[in-house]
Amino acid sequence: MLELKLSFLVSFILLIIHGQSAETEWNTKDYFKREHSLIKPYQSTGMTIPYWDFLGSTMVTNNYVRLTADEQSRFGALWNSVPCHTRNWELQVQFKITGKGKELFGDGMAIWYSRDRMQPGPVFGSTDFFSGLVILIDTYSNHNGEHNHQHPYISAMINNGSMHYDHDRDGTHTQVAGCEAKMRNVDHDTHIAIRYEYDTLTVFTDFEKKNSWKECFSVAGVRLPTGYYFGMSAATGDLSDNHDVVGVRMYELFSDERDKEDRSKITPSAISFEPPREHISDPKSSTSGFKIFLYLVFGSIAVVACVIVGVMVYQKHKEKSRKRFY
Repeated sequence: MLELKLSFLVSFILLIIHGQSAETEWNTKDYFKREHSLIKPYQSTGMTIPYWDFLGSTMVTNNYVRLTADEQSRFGALWNSVPCHTRNWELQVQFKITGKGKELFGDGMAIWYSRDRMQPGPVFGSTDFFSGLVILIDTYSNHNGEHNHQHPYISAMINNGSMHYDHDRDGTHTQVAGCEAKMRNVDHDTHIAIRYEYDTLTVFTDFEKKNSWKECFSVAGVRLPTGYYFGMSAATGDLSDNHDVVGVRMYELFSDERDKEDRSKITPSAISFEPPREHISDPKSSTSGFKIFLYLVFGSIAVVACVIVGVMVYQKHKEKSRKRFY
């Protein structure tokens, strides 16, 4: 009887120990990286932010980092100072885009994973011909170029340093994927998640305050190096908006045996790009064949009408001449 009680007691103690060890097991599949994240309160001393640098019109407040105010011809950027050496990662950005404009507003903001940081330029406040990945949140209300989507619009571009972002086409000829997104002037913060895992790039959004992610697009065959920098930038032109970053959270995702490849020296690339898409309501940059056909038809009709009218006028004039002769 005593042996049975001792056996039960030992089993009970082992069960407790096993339960405690199971509860405290560390989940490495979702590892928060503080050095790549931005969490309130932002400031430590003065106007510096740990792990982050900013330039342009960027202004730090207690509740957000404002990249641009709702003013014309402004740009601002916020760049992480620590390179990311993680193969698989997810970046979640909490932001707001607001402004006084009802029908006319812009230009938009961008989220970067780029080799070169703190480089101002024409691509939503950052440099063109970059190397890496950019997620573009284009809010410009007057469409540029030929495409069939509405704005605001989210798209992704992979660049090896050789491609130009063409504002006149809204970048449709170099994007790998995109989706329409309604996030401007809502009364709550909006969220976007960029997940890069085993060469698949997926972008999720939560713009409706549902606390759940909605897939915007997913693209396989995207190769990105390690050692690049995260950043956010924004710009205004003749049209403007407030572009605010509220928070950034970066997570290292689970890695397995496929991660033995050295990714530090590879060139950013994507298997395919979306073809440029026509926007039927935009004016054509050159006259189309169908328009030329219409011009020829109406021109021919006009010529025939002129000939008929001329013949009729000539005949009437000839009849009057005969009457005067008799």
